[in-house]
Amino acid sequence: MRNLITDVPGLAVGQAEDPVVASGVTAILFDTPATASVDVRGGAPGTRETDLLSPEKTVGAIDAIVLSGGSAFGLDAAAGVQALLAERGRGFAIGDVRVPIVTAAVLFDLLNGGNKAWGRFPPYRELGYAAAAAAGPDFALGTAGAGYGATTADLKGGLGSASTIADSGHIVGALVAVNAVGSATIGLGGHFWAAAFEQDREFGGRGLPSTWPADAAKLKMKGADPGANTTIAVVATDAVLTKPEARQLAVMAQDGLARALHPVHTPLDGDTVFAAATGRRPMADPIYDLARLGAAAAITLARACARAVHAASALPLPGALPAWRDRFGG
Repeated sequence: MRNLITDVPGLAVGQAEDPVVASGVTAILFDTPATASVDVRGGAPGTRETDLLSPEKTVGAIDAIVLSGGSAFGLDAAAGVQALLAERGRGFAIGDVRVPIVTAAVLFDLLNGGNKAWGRFPPYRELGYAAAAAAGPDFALGTAGAGYGATTADLKGGLGSASTIADSGHIVGALVAVNAVGSATIGLGGHFWAAAFEQDREFGGRGLPSTWPADAAKLKMKGADPGANTTIAVVATDAVLTKPEARQLAVMAQDGLARALHPVHTPLDGDTVFAAATGRRPMADPIYDLARLGAAAAITLARACARAVHAASALPLPGALPAWRDRFGG
């Protein structure tokens, strides 16, 4: 186990960044079409092809999920991923034509100091293609991919991932780009809200504070406009799920954001969680095993959020937020 979403068999992750723009893309490619759904919360989402993930819609499976910086400009990244998949002959068959099904969500990183004067066409289509071409089992965390330009209220945000084996025996993985209006840490200290779920010192091993700080509940939020934030994530499992079951998994997984970030799901965020199933192992009990998968997904996503912030490095730009390691050590 790599403690990455790629521990789930049947998928690969690729990333690409532009340091000048201070933004990037993360692409999740499935070996074969995966059953998927989504849960969108908060007041300012930016998404593509999420309607077809509703349980009643015709297309039953997808080829890829894309997470990108760039706000609405970043939706172009999905076209780049779609182009690579088309070259490989992937996609939903309609007669002699195949249409790769690529869904996506974006976060706002346009005010992080990078050069966004890219001219007529933003770079995200090419970044999406490059990310898809680089897909494999290993990938960087922190200031990487869709998390390259991400921030939180007081620290650099980033790209995080984690995995676990659920009580049902299925593998569950999470991937997240943390760009929250709130904070991943408690009060003014370096303890993570997700500390109760940490495994093997994966985000510093500090645990919870021995004495709960008086400022723990004090809100720390960015002073940005609505839509200038958003945490976007994917949870995946090797279980066999229907689209309604995938939808329920995404709903339960959203609790992981609530356990790792404070506040969350605000009018200033567009928090979005995709759930995907690669269909390698059936569930013995569709009701209780789904509950076990959802519980594992929430905790795994919380851990991934903390790993994203813990692994991040500050951008080498004027006024950039410090990284967790800069403020609290290794």
